Formats: sequence, C-alpha cells, structure tokens
Amino acid sequence: MTDLTTMSFSPWEMFLNAGPVVRGVMTLLAVASLLTWTVFIAKTVELLRAHGRLRKAENALAEADTLDLGEEWTRENRSIAHALVLAAETERQRSQDILDDRDGLKERIVLHLERLEAAEGRHLMRGTGLLATIGATAPFVGLFGTVWGIMTSFTGIAASKATSLAVVAPGIAEALLATALGLVAAIPAVVIYNHLARQSAACRAQVADLTSLVMRLVSRDLSRMQPSGPGAQVVRLDMSRDARSLAAE
Repeated sequence: MTDLTTMSFSPWEMFLNAGPVVRGVMTLLAVASLLTWTVFIAKTVELLRAHGRLRKAENALAEADTLDLGEEWTRENRSIAHALVLAAETERQRSQDILDDRDGLKERIVLHLERLEAAEGRHLMRGTGLLATIGATAPFVGLFGTVWGIMTSFTGIAASKATSLAVVAPGIAEALLATALGLVAAIPAVVIYNHLARQSAACRAQVADLTSLVMRLVSRDLSRMQPSGPGAQVVRLDMSRDARSLAAE
C-alpha cells in the first residue's frame, strides 16, 4: 500500500504523473495563460503609445486655423489624425467642380471620417478577442480535465479492487489541478480584457475628438469661402480651371 506521506503533491510532480489527456489539458491551459500575459503586455504598450500620439495630434489640430495647416502639423504624427485630415482634404479637392454644395461636402467628409474612425476602433481592439475566448472557455477546459482525471481514478479503483485513499488520491489531486489551472488562465484573461477594453474606449473617444476637430477646420475653411456681401461672389480655394470656366458660364 502506498503511503501518502511519502508521495509528492507538487504541481510539477502531479503534472508529470497525470495521464496523457489531463496532461494535454494542463499544457493547453498553460499556453493560454502565457498568451494572455503576452497580449496584455503588447496591447498595453500599443495603447499607451497611441494615447500619447492622439493627445499630441489633438493639440495640433486644436491650434490649427485651417485644414492645410492641420495637415502640415500632423504630418509627422503616426496616428490616425493625419489620415483624417487627408481624407477631408481629398474629398474637398474632388468636390471642387460642385458649386454651392457646402452641406453635401460636409456630409461626404463626415461619412469618410466615420469609416476611418470605425476602422481605427477595430484596430485598437485587435487581439483582445483572444482574451475573451480564453476567459470564457478556460474554466470548462479545466473542468473537462478534472472530470476525465476523476473518471480515470475511479476506473483504477475498479481495476485494482482496492478502496484505499492512497489509490484514488493522486488521480483526484491531478484532476483538481486541471481545474485550478483553468481558473488561473480564465480570471486574469477576463480582468485584462476589461482593462484593455476601457483603454481602447478612451483611445476611441480621442479619435472621435479628432474627427470633430477636423470637421471644425472644414467648416471654418468653407465659411471663409462664403460671400461677404449681397453682391459678392463666392471664392473657392484651389478651384480648377475647368471649374472656373463652368462658374463663369
């Protein structure tokens, strides 16, 4: 009869003594836990850098007086700010031949900026879906390992026809270790996912602020093109030669 006092119940020894199925479950949960912390470190660094770049771009656009100046001041900024400004500038240039269409121009720019903003939101949340999957499935994967280990233990009892605790205790301990590893993998994944979701939401709010600042510059530029008196003519910036000829006709 095996003496329980001489048996080692360290996690590593229980892992080595576990069956192939339980050992595979433990390995899978250990890899999931490693992925969780890898995503946490990588996304934390990414979001911190994005937050700093977005804050600098927000200050630059807030101080700019025109869209062209905003494009120049955000050119070296590696955030979505420059892409937003370029999108507004591109749409303005493509609409030069459309006369007296301020509302339509604003609507087209807003639609373009909204698409860029949504794409940036998806980019900020990239990789966090793995955390949600680990947090939702790891406890059940660990439970599967526990059920399988206990089933194997009771099968061993039936085969050996021994009811001693020394026969069933090692198998049950190994099985319960799978449940513990499932919780070790799941709990940090859920906490980290919620943390990264809050950080991503803060960055998305900054992107929304940038969109508003770009639209403010667009509105300001369009107001400068408006006639100042009853008999004044509308002056459009960067109007092409064909557009000027069409306006003269």
